Amino acid sequence: MLGKTAGGLYWMFRYLERSENTARLVEAGFRIALTRSTDSESEWESVVTTAGVTAGYSATYDSFNAPQVIDYLLRDRSNPSSVMSVIENARTNARLVRTALTTEVWEAVNDNWMTLKEALKRPVRETELPAILGTIRQQSALVRGAVHGTLLRNDIYDFTQIGTSIERADNTARIIDVKYYTLLPTASFVGSSLDNVQWETVLRSVSAHRSFRWISDDDMTAPAIADFLILDSRFPRSLSFSVKNLVSSLGYLAKDYGTREKSHEMADNLRATLSDQDINGIFDIGLHQFIGDFISDNNAIAQQIEADYRFNG
Repeated sequence: MLGKTAGGLYWMFRYLERSENTARLVEAGFRIALTRSTDSESEWESVVTTAGVTAGYSATYDSFNAPQVIDYLLRDRSNPSSVMSVIENARTNARLVRTALTTEVWEAVNDNWMTLKEALKRPVRETELPAILGTIRQQSALVRGAVHGTLLRNDIYDFTQIGTSIERADNTARIIDVKYYTLLPTASFVGSSLDNVQWETVLRSVSAHRSFRWISDDDMTAPAIADFLILDSRFPRSLSFSVKNLVSSLGYLAKDYGTREKSHEMADNLRATLSDQDINGIFDIGLHQFIGDFISDNNAIAQQIEADYRFNG
């Protein structure tokens, strides 16, 4: 496969995953802001921080109120990570790799763009927000369904999964990290009822609340939730599952192309790091330190994949 085609597929699915992740993050911020009688701005600031767009946001606004944050994360085209920006980028990449996609996948991506362009053509009122966020998630699910239902399991499919895995791992890691060091007002709140409510919000932001309740209903504590989101390979948005899927997809490429690249070894090492850990060991190391190292390693793998498969020609 041409490197530009591989890169188009990879980035197309990173952008699609990012749109859904942003919608879930905004929903989590909206939920917990509703429960606070004061200082809701700190919650919205944490949402901006988690999204990694603080510099761009602060260049435009000098406060963190709900309408501004929601508009910047969903609609603002000056924000390269806004839902509207990434959906347009996903569609552009889909057009570039059109011959590598089935008709169903192309139509799902195009419908996604048209639907969200209409839904986000004007500022979103808070009363409309839950429905809009639901539409963003639904459109992402439709694209994912078309991919899983119609794409041949070859290198085309592998690059879509690699892009999804890299982006999903990065998103979940950032949510965990920012929660632990930004959401809590002071260290004295760790283990408090407020701490537990905020961890529950983290679960909701990655669609993990129901799954966690199924397996650990009586243990709504930071270690139990962190263990689930980091190490439980059954949950599709956990770090462990994302890295497992990344290693698997890279393994299929190695088999198809008859060669292993440096990125394969790096991904194997990251999976081994996760496999060798338990949550007590992670908290002994320091959750912030562990997650920071994970994000750095995940980003390094992403850059190496681009080099190994010559995305830039």
